[in-house]
Amino acid sequence: MTLERKPAGRRQTLLIVGCGDVGMRVLKLLRSQWRVLALTSSPDRLSILRQAGAVPLLGNLDLPSSLGRLAGLADAVLHLAPPASSGQIDRRTGALLQALLKGHRVRRVVYASTTGVYGDCQGQRLDETRSVAPGTDRARRRVDAEAQVRRFGRRTGAAVSILRIPGIYARDREGGQPRDRVVRRAPVLAQEDDVYTNHIHADDLARACVAALARGAPQRVYNVCDDTDLKMGDYFDLVARLEGLAPPPRITRAQAMQQLGPMQLSFMSESRRIDNRRLKTELQLRLRYPTVLQGLQPPSEPVATAAAGAGAVWPGS
Repeated sequence: MTLERKPAGRRQTLLIVGCGDVGMRVLKLLRSQWRVLALTSSPDRLSILRQAGAVPLLGNLDLPSSLGRLAGLADAVLHLAPPASSGQIDRRTGALLQALLKGHRVRRVVYASTTGVYGDCQGQRLDETRSVAPGTDRARRRVDAEAQVRRFGRRTGAAVSILRIPGIYARDREGGQPRDRVVRRAPVLAQEDDVYTNHIHADDLARACVAALARGAPQRVYNVCDDTDLKMGDYFDLVARLEGLAPPPRITRAQAMQQLGPMQLSFMSESRRIDNRRLKTELQLRLRYPTVLQGLQPPSEPVATAAAGAGAVWPGS
């Protein structure tokens, strides 16, 4: 399904909600083709968004009364904003959808969720047919948001696509450069206790968002991850090798329970391997960074061809 063709000379309007790092990457890809609106709650970001090519809108998802002007503005919505940090209900998404509902214009919604909705799968490989089993309130809020967005689609006829996203990284991503964690000497689990993790480069995620806006099927879920098949500790060992740093210390799960906070422990308590075939076949996305080795490699260094697929042998292993 694609968006209805508009009269000649009129560009379609996209509203990006949560225009942070990934949203800005999407903006760069689409600003010449779409009229892009970007919702922000920070007055300091208005000029930044305007200079990047968006029409900035000031509004706060925690203040529904500030969202009234969104009604009837956009043909499509890319919802990248996270839920609030507590509870099991995503009231932010509810406030956004209520505002959009009054406009009767939105024909497509792409919602950025998380692979955390699957919960702990004990290292099993899974695809989008796997039932959700959230193990944390953080993931339960995402499950709630997915349900709200789907109901919006059924009620309005808008084509709703859900992207389930794992860990996002890039060398130029603030807060998403794994080198920083290695420099801090943050520990990882011992091999026998380690968990499988999944990743997507920020540029590939932005391209997946664009593909979903163009080709996402109604009420369809897409896992947005690369081909890497790697445990968390091995991932950070790879980062250390590429950066010329000492590998992170390994600790047992029992030690982790004593040393780490609840958030860190939650990420170390779920193990899953995500299948991305639907991303490639239905959204027709060809990953620029099929593995984390290719995404983390310094630009001046060639990528080892042995790492072109999942399960490759990493340098020094």
